[in-house]
Amino acid sequence: MKTLRVPINLQQKVMRTLRAKLMLAQQKLEQHIPDPIINYKQRGTTAGSAYLKEWEIRLNAVLLLENGENFIDEVIPHELAHLLVYRVYGRQGIAPHGSEWKWMMEHVLEVPASRTHCFEVTSVKSRTFHYHCACPITHELTVRRHNKVVRGESQYLCRKCGEILKQGANRAATDIK
Repeated sequence: MKTLRVPINLQQKVMRTLRAKLMLAQQKLEQHIPDPIINYKQRGTTAGSAYLKEWEIRLNAVLLLENGENFIDEVIPHELAHLLVYRVYGRQGIAPHGSEWKWMMEHVLEVPASRTHCFEVTSVKSRTFHYHCACPITHELTVRRHNKVVRGESQYLCRKCGEILKQGANRAATDIK
């Protein structure tokens, strides 16, 4: 898959926001914090990811282009907070969106803490496969999970009824006569 090219003006806005939040963090945490690497290779419906040991933030170029300023204002601090928590607390016993991350977002970076984004993802959503259980709902599995089922490497359970998910017609619907 070809990587989408992000216009320089958006890359500059990303860096301005990143550096402004880094300066805030350096003042409040009273330590020097280097700029993380930024790349635009995040795929799928994930807006961004923080790679702790690499000190890197990966951003979804498609969602950035589609959402502009809102994306930058929400995703940059979110991923930066993950890196800062790792730097301050390490990784041992720290939940990804736990109290340390929430504190970092709200008190250090001064933005509301939100675990997930609300961007429209139709343009980046991959193909899914329909699976069923005893419940009257349809479960959608990703290509990766579907292929694991087909190869016999994995089984997935319904969180509600606990039954193994099966591809094909909904059993609850077919039991009705």
